[in-house]
Amino acid sequence: MQERPFGGTGRQVPIIGQGTWNLELAPRPQAIAALQRGLDLGLRHIDTAEMYGDGDAEALVGEAIDGRRDEVFLVSKVVPSNASKRGVRSACERSLKLLRTDRLDCYLLHWRGSYPLEETFAAFEDLQREGKILSFGVSNFDVDDLEEAIDVLGPGRIACNQVLYHLKERAIEHAVIPWCEENQIAVVAYSPFGQDAFPSPDSAGGRVLAAIADAHGATARQVALAFLTRSNDVFAIPKASTADHTQANAGAGDIMLSDDEIIQIDKAFPRGAKPRGLPML
Repeated sequence: MQERPFGGTGRQVPIIGQGTWNLELAPRPQAIAALQRGLDLGLRHIDTAEMYGDGDAEALVGEAIDGRRDEVFLVSKVVPSNASKRGVRSACERSLKLLRTDRLDCYLLHWRGSYPLEETFAAFEDLQREGKILSFGVSNFDVDDLEEAIDVLGPGRIACNQVLYHLKERAIEHAVIPWCEENQIAVVAYSPFGQDAFPSPDSAGGRVLAAIADAHGATARQVALAFLTRSNDVFAIPKASTADHTQANAGAGDIMLSDDEIIQIDKAFPRGAKPRGLPML
């Protein structure tokens, strides 16, 4: 499993992690086994959020990593309605309790809301000084939001920006990824297979993926993940609700695509024109 620096945190993190959005909808023993299998395979980056299942996903993760906390790069998020200075603290402490831990490796603002960034980041900095979070970042931030965050904090403080990114939604390649690379901010791709948007095997794009997958002894989904994480600052957090799916995701972490294969995928799934706003789910 390839690893790379996670923004400016100084931590090496696997390029493929584990997402948990809607994971609580799977049978609980099955979901826990999937997360634990991921840890066995080196998928140490586990991402969750207070809003996922209204805390049920965090509780599930807490059970899965119980006794293995030190193996995990653990990330959770606060919703904008809780992003006041007092609200952030309360939300973080609830998350820590559900996750059965005393610290988060990274804590994110889930998206922009009505509270000023100065207030939210002041709360993050307090929690960081206390050791309850080791780093912090953002999610669903476009370049103008990121620039405002840097104006508030100064450079080198934002660890990551978690954004929507899959083969049929490549908008972040226009500006977000280059800006984050320039500012040493990790880009974390959520929903990297899209929501019911993965190309069918008999489509033109599907055939391109299949041919490249055959050359690597891999699957089309593994090739897609390898393409999305081809940049030095990009990570992906696919969800898997079974151990077999987790193992398949992990296989993407060792695929090295050639320049020609990257060109083929780029042509099959063009990034399109720069959108007016940042796509998000």
